[in-house]
Amino acid sequence: MHNTPSQGLLDFLRRSPSPFHATQSIAQALEAAGYQALNERETWQLDQQGRYYVTRNDSSIIAFQLGENDPVEHGIRLVGAHTDSPCLKVKPQPEISRHGYWQLGVEVYGGVLLAPWFDRDLSLAGRVTFKHNEQLQSRLIDFKQALASIPSLAIHLNREANNGWAINAQTELPPILAQLQGAERKDFRALLAEQLQREHGLSGADILDYELCFYDSQPAAMIGLNHDFIAGARLDNLLSCYAGLQALLNCDRQHTQFLVCTDHEEVGSNSSCGADGPFLEQVLRRVLSARTAVSEEAFVRCIQHSLLISADNAHGIHPNYADKHDGNHGPLLNQGPVIKVNANQRYATTSETSSFFKLLCQQKDIPVQSFVTRSDLGCGSTIGPITAGQLGIQTIDIGVPTFAMHSIRELAGSKDLAYLITALQAFYNSQQMP
Repeated sequence: MHNTPSQGLLDFLRRSPSPFHATQSIAQALEAAGYQALNERETWQLDQQGRYYVTRNDSSIIAFQLGENDPVEHGIRLVGAHTDSPCLKVKPQPEISRHGYWQLGVEVYGGVLLAPWFDRDLSLAGRVTFKHNEQLQSRLIDFKQALASIPSLAIHLNREANNGWAINAQTELPPILAQLQGAERKDFRALLAEQLQREHGLSGADILDYELCFYDSQPAAMIGLNHDFIAGARLDNLLSCYAGLQALLNCDRQHTQFLVCTDHEEVGSNSSCGADGPFLEQVLRRVLSARTAVSEEAFVRCIQHSLLISADNAHGIHPNYADKHDGNHGPLLNQGPVIKVNANQRYATTSETSSFFKLLCQQKDIPVQSFVTRSDLGCGSTIGPITAGQLGIQTIDIGVPTFAMHSIRELAGSKDLAYLITALQAFYNSQQMP
C-alpha cells in the first residue's frame, strides 16, 4: 500500500519500462484486487457482478467490473488511456561495429523529442519470442541496469550545436553498448538469451524475434523545493493508466465500469490491439452477450447511454515559451485536469461532455482547466476521436498538464495526479450521464 498517489505512480513507472511491462503491472494490480483473467480464445462465463480483465498482444488491457444496474438501460462508464510512449526501438538485425565500438541500430517510435536522449544512461526492455524445447514461447525481459549511451558530439566539433541542428535518426542515434577487443564480434540474440536465463531460468533458448525499446534507467522522482513535480519517463501516458487503475480499484459496484489501456496510440492506434482496431468493441459485445441476450438495438442503446473519458496528458503553459499557447488557454501544473477542445475533432470533447465533466469536478471541489491549441499551430490527437468514431460513444478528452511531452523525461504536477484519480473515481460512481 502506497502512502501517496505520487509514490504509487513512481513505483508503477519503475515496473513499466515498456507497454508489455505496463500491461503486466496493471494485470498484477487487478489480480491482487480480485479481478480474473479472461482468454479471448475461450468461451466466457461471466458472473453477474464479476470483475475481469483481458489482454491482447501482451501490450493492451481492458478491465471491467459488472455492476448491479443493467448496462443497456444505465450505460457503461469507460476510461481510456494508452500504454505506449515515444521511444527508440531495436531493429531486427541491429548489430553495428564501427571503430572498435559495438552499437545497435534503432528505429524511432512515435513523435520522439530526440535531443534529450543523448547522454542518458539507457537500459533495454520488452518482449522476446523464442524456441525452447521445440515450443514457441514469449517472455518479458528488463535489463534494469544501464547498458548503453548515445554520447553527444563535443561542442568543439559542432560549433552550431547550440543553434539547433537536425538530428539524423539513422546515423546519430545508434547507442553504444561496448568496446570491442580486436576482431571481437557481439551477438545481440546471444545477449538476449543470457538475459532470459537470468530472469526466467531458461537456458538454450533460440531467439527468433523481439520487440525491445531503450529507456532511461534513471528512475522517476518527486522534485522541486516542495515536491511540487513528478519527473520521469513515460508520464505520457502511464500517468493516466495509473490514475484510471486506482479509480477503478476504489469505485463502487453499482455501474458497469471499464478501464481501457491500449497500445500504439503514438503511431496512430491502427492495430489489432490499438484504439483504431476491434479490441474494445469485441470485448463490449462479448460482455453484454454474456450478461443477457443482446440484440443490435440493445447494443446501440447501451453505447448511447455510455460515456468515455479519454485521459491523455495535456500541454501545460511553459514559462519560457508562453507564446506557444493561446493566451486564454494556458493550463498550469497543479491546477487540476485539463479539458481538451479542438474544432477540427482532433479531440472528441463536446459542449455536453465538457459540461458533464465540469459539474462532476465541481461536486468534488476539483479545479478544472481548458486547452485549445493556437489557431496557427497544428494539434495532436488522442484515442478519444478514434473510439468515438468507432463506437459512436459520447466522449470527452482530458488530461493533466505536462512539460516536455514526448521527451525521455517529462514533468507533471504532483497534485494533479490526485485530482485526476478523484475525478475518474467520481465518474465511475456517477449516477447521471450526459
